[in-house]
Amino acid sequence: MSQFRDKFDHRVWEVVASIPSGRVMGYGEVARAAGFPRYSRMVSAALGRSPDPLPWHRVVRSNRTLAFEEGSTAYREQAQLLKQEGVRFDGLKIIEVETEDSLDRILWGPTD
Repeated sequence: MSQFRDKFDHRVWEVVASIPSGRVMGYGEVARAAGFPRYSRMVSAALGRSPDPLPWHRVVRSNRTLAFEEGSTAYREQAQLLKQEGVRFDGLKIIEVETEDSLDRILWGPTD
């Protein structure tokens, strides 16, 4: 494994492992939080290389939809895991948990 990929993977794993239950982050948000803002397309591959289980289901597209093809096994699994954590959907999009809260309540990112 290259030194860059090793560093990238470990930072991505740390960020994803820290996403609280019931919250989500986009692939680009994970990459930025890991310190690699231009590498959002590599986040999924890094998750797949993790030797330990990660809450991969908390990582979604920037438009707050699931990255898998609708109706696929992976799509259904991710949606089910998120729903078990209290995340709600309006059609294909993740929506606010409570109507009086903003979307920022379920979007999670490390504090600056």
